Amino acid sequence: MRADRLLSLLLLLQNRGRMTAPDLAAELEVSVRTVYRDIEALIVSGVPVRADRGPAGGYRLMDGYRTRLTGLTDAEAGALFLAGAPGPARDLGLGPVLATAQLKLRAALPAEPAARTRLVEERFHLDAPAWFRDADPVPHLAPVAQAVWEQRVLRAHYRRWRGEVHRELRPLGVVLKGGIWYLVALVDEALRTYRISRFLAVEITDEVFARPPAFELAAYWAESSRRLEDACHQGIARVRLSPRAQRLLPMQFGTAGRQALETAGAPDHEGWVQVELPVEAQAVAVGDLLRLGAEAEVLGPPELRRALAETVAALADRYAPEL
Repeated sequence: MRADRLLSLLLLLQNRGRMTAPDLAAELEVSVRTVYRDIEALIVSGVPVRADRGPAGGYRLMDGYRTRLTGLTDAEAGALFLAGAPGPARDLGLGPVLATAQLKLRAALPAEPAARTRLVEERFHLDAPAWFRDADPVPHLAPVAQAVWEQRVLRAHYRRWRGEVHRELRPLGVVLKGGIWYLVALVDEALRTYRISRFLAVEITDEVFARPPAFELAAYWAESSRRLEDACHQGIARVRLSPRAQRLLPMQFGTAGRQALETAGAPDHEGWVQVELPVEAQAVAVGDLLRLGAEAEVLGPPELRRALAETVAALADRYAPEL
C-alpha cells in the first residue's frame, strides 16, 4: 500500500506542480505527518523533490524531471471505465485504484491533452443518486462485485417481499440505477435481478462458472427495464389538470407525464386540460395521483375515481376537527 501511495504522491507532484503538505494529505487521504515521511522516502530513493518555503511554498519536482512509471495495471485499466462516476467507483472498492490510474494516464499524456483532462474534471461531475432520498446501505456490495469480477458462485441470503430465501447465484454484473445498486445473476439457468441492499449475507465460493457467451449486461438491462415499465403500467387514467398540475406532472410521473401532456386536449376557460396518463395498479395509482392534491381530478376509469373518492373521504374524516 505504501508503494502505491508513494507513486501517487510522485504523480501528483508531476501533474500539478507545487503542492503543500496539507494538499497532498487531502488528496492521498493520509495525515500531514505521513506526507512528510513519504516525501523523505522519495528523496532517499533519488527522486529530486524540492521544498520551497514561504507563503507560496510547497513541494515540487526539480525542473525537467519526469517519471516513466506510468504503466497501467489490469485493475487500473478496468477502473478507468468508472472515471465519470467516482462515487460508485468508491462503493465498489475501486476508489484508490481509479485515482492512481487517472494520475498515471495524465502523467503519460503530452502537456496540452493532460491540461484538457483537468479542465473536464473541474467542469463536469456525475451525481447518480436521486434528490431527497438517502442512498441504500450496501454493506455487501464489495464481495458481490468481487464475485462478478472473478466469476465465482455466490451463496446469498436475500430478503424479498414474501420472506427470506437462500440462493446460489452466478453473478454476471452490477448496475447502478437512480442511486440503487442491483445484481444481475443466473439462478437455475434463469436471469434474475436482485437489489443489493436486500442481501443479508453473502459468501464467495471457490466454484468458478463460465459466463454465457451471448450475454450483454447493457442490452439485458435495457430490455428488463422496458418489460418492468410495461408491467407496471396496467391502465390508463383520464385526468383533468390545473395549470399548476401541468407543471408538476413531468416531475411526478417522469416520461409518462411528459408524453401525456404532449397529447393533451385544448385548455378550458380556466386553463385546465384533460390527459390520458398511464398508471400502475390501482393501489399505487391512488397514492401517485393524490400527490397532485386538489390540482387534479380523475375522470375515469370509474373504479379508480371511486377509490380516490373513498381515500379522500377517509382522510377528511381522520382530520376532521373534534367537536
